Amino acid sequence: MQRLPSPDAHWRDSARPAMLWLIDARSTFPLLLFLTHIRIWTFVVALSVIVFFSVLNHYGFNFQVFSRWIRALLAGKRKLSNPWWI
Repeated sequence: MQRLPSPDAHWRDSARPAMLWLIDARSTFPLLLFLTHIRIWTFVVALSVIVFFSVLNHYGFNFQVFSRWIRALLAGKRKLSNPWWI
């Protein structure tokens, strides 16, 4: 039986990130690492990474946006137009 798309579906829905229940699918990559090296510390690392990405997703960030936000915080408000070596 072929599933037809919903009549309410829109092309903009195609840009949504893949989710595994409530977890972003990109954050489950550490589980693959855990399955290749099954130890308690790799499980803890994988679980903490998944929790970290879930918290970011809850606040509306993804990792790329979060890293840009951290870079902007570290750079400060003053931006120089000339390189420091000139």
